[in-house]
Amino acid sequence: MTATKGLEGIVAATTSVSSIVDGVLTYRGYDIDDLADHATFEEVIYLLWYGKLPSHSELIQLKAELSASAAVPAPVIDILKLVPRNTTPMAVLRTAVSSLAIYDPEAEDMSPEANYRKAARLQAQIPTIVAAYARLRNQDDPISPKEGASIAENFLYMLTGSEPDAVAIKALDKALVLHADHELNASTFASRVTVATLSDIYSGVTSAIGTLKGPLHGGANEGVMAMLEEIGSIDQIDDYVRGKLERREKLMGFGHRVYKGGDPRAKHLQRMSYELGKRTENLKWYDMSVKIEGLVFGLKGLRPNVDFYSASVYTILGIPRDLFTPIFAISRCSGWTAHILEQYENNRIIRPRAEYVGKADQKYVPVDYR
Repeated sequence: MTATKGLEGIVAATTSVSSIVDGVLTYRGYDIDDLADHATFEEVIYLLWYGKLPSHSELIQLKAELSASAAVPAPVIDILKLVPRNTTPMAVLRTAVSSLAIYDPEAEDMSPEANYRKAARLQAQIPTIVAAYARLRNQDDPISPKEGASIAENFLYMLTGSEPDAVAIKALDKALVLHADHELNASTFASRVTVATLSDIYSGVTSAIGTLKGPLHGGANEGVMAMLEEIGSIDQIDDYVRGKLERREKLMGFGHRVYKGGDPRAKHLQRMSYELGKRTENLKWYDMSVKIEGLVFGLKGLRPNVDFYSASVYTILGIPRDLFTPIFAISRCSGWTAHILEQYENNRIIRPRAEYVGKADQKYVPVDYR
């Protein structure tokens, strides 16, 4: 047996949820460009869970179920109130999602019907948790979810206490569509490994959140915004980028293991970054991003990934930088739960082997002679 570092190139599962073939990302066979241009996030949730786009009545029913499930149990809000205010939002989300299982009477019910209901509760409650903690740490009271609102609209409303406008809702909704699933990425794989033991769906999503928390997976857009803020102005870009490349330091938001010709999701967020910047008469972050993209491509031939322009989109929407990855979790919960449901349908415990590279032929020596 020979190990493959990072399991690169290893096919570890079959799935009908999403695919990446020749640089094209699809959800259930639908090109991401088609979905980004036309579908709402709720339509994508239904597509990922049920394998088809919803009819009008099916979409209304899903929206009603998500809306009815969005309130978080009061004891979980109490837990958020006890969390030290300097705790990272992803650590809070990991703890809160795990605690949701304690207050769900169906937590241990492994029937397919119960698992779909729990998937809906998780999808609806994660945005409420993120918004509630964001307010609590600023000494503001949490805002209850608004009945009948979309996930994007409700999140912005619960975060700010103000009614978001149509452009802001559209921008966030499109970002949620683009981040919803991505084949067998690290957090999705973690969720499938967890539930392959027949652990519950809450455990699977908690494992996924813990994996997404790592800066090599979910934190890249936070790193992009930190980079833009560090550069400060467009006239500092050339020296900054060339210096980074000369020192062989990583530039956040560029390159992707499975996309050699560029991430197909990036162009949608680039357009949204421009539209939001133009609307607010603040194109600074967009203009800086475009110049960095052109310089990096000219020097290294690298294209931006989905994280690069999502950073400026979220910033223009007024979202704090450390909430970027929790928003990723809000979106990716749809994909995690779709994969978890698929794993349950045709389960086998995931138990790979390891190539041993340690010492051999060791003999026990009594403690007094070591």
